Amino acid sequence: MRLRHRDGQTVHLSYCTNVHAAEDLAGILEQLDTYAVPIRERLGTDVLGLGLWLAAPVAAGLASDVADRQRLRRELDARGLEVVTLNGFPYQAFQAPVVKHAVYQPDWSTAQRLAYTLDLARVLADLLPAGAARGSVSTLPLAWRDPWNAGRAADCRHNLDELARSLALLDRQIRVAFEPEPGCVIENTVQAAELLAGADTTRLGVCLDLAHLACSWEEPADALRHLADAGLPIVKVQVSAALASADPRADAAVLGEYVEPRFLHQTRGPRGLSTDDLDEALALPGASDQPWRVHYHVPLHAPPVPPLQSTVGVLVDSLRLLVGGPEALCDHFDVETYTWHVLPPASRPHGPAELAAGIASELYFARAQLTALGLTADQGVTS
Repeated sequence: MRLRHRDGQTVHLSYCTNVHAAEDLAGILEQLDTYAVPIRERLGTDVLGLGLWLAAPVAAGLASDVADRQRLRRELDARGLEVVTLNGFPYQAFQAPVVKHAVYQPDWSTAQRLAYTLDLARVLADLLPAGAARGSVSTLPLAWRDPWNAGRAADCRHNLDELARSLALLDRQIRVAFEPEPGCVIENTVQAAELLAGADTTRLGVCLDLAHLACSWEEPADALRHLADAGLPIVKVQVSAALASADPRADAAVLGEYVEPRFLHQTRGPRGLSTDDLDEALALPGASDQPWRVHYHVPLHAPPVPPLQSTVGVLVDSLRLLVGGPEALCDHFDVETYTWHVLPPASRPHGPAELAAGIASELYFARAQLTALGLTADQGVTS
């Protein structure tokens, strides 16, 4: 969906397709008909934005075959779908039965991560709508924190420099956005400012995931100031909300319903609690004497199982700062709730139609937040 900011800038709103398991071109085309078209129709919009996720093998195939890229572009156009952003964080098998730490591999110290990201950028350059100012690819925050040493840091810096050089050769402007996440080398915006210092900020910047921001207990205004002071552009925003508990001791039973084997659910408190998964926090003596925020993306429009809450308030405050002023600080907003299939059974969608309805409700919620801040339908496009 395309919206217009008061400064004249087009703001793109999409949903991230990493919630779907397709990892070849045939599967991707099938998911467009199963999910994306019904979502667009439910929203009554002429154009629906996708934050497309392409696993490494299909990205490599598309990058090497112009005919396949052209086919994908035609298939998107025929369905009223557009792509201005790709999610390049998961490399492959993101909806496997167990993902956990594997999602951080290969990391930015490796040639594989550089090659994958450049494949994505080349594909996106041919998928971008003619009127789009630029494209974006979000990626992991360098690496998981352990192991990390000077040698790996030097390898990351070399690859980031090569990334920027290669992006400059593309016909369209594609920027890569590093996404701070709890437990990673870049966990928050302070670390982003430190570790991305000296990067080519015309090509590289930050992806601000609003659930991650909340889990790091960063105040949105402070986070934006850290990035602005460092000269790091906010290339992309992932519109997401995390699971929260004001009283984990009382909420332990219902929190236990969110323990599941597929994804890591880093859990953080404001007074030093830091675990890499929710089950670890629940087993830690004395950890429940402070509120928790859990890296578990929950649907934006639907509160979690009571008495749990979500960090949607952080989301709303962040959007106000990002687009509520005289200038839009970012133009790519991607709803990223990839955990629909692992929600507690009572909250989990049953079948494709229910999942499409849920994603449409999330997009409706996000669009309503943006329009409440003064954004309007882009001229000529029903959004």
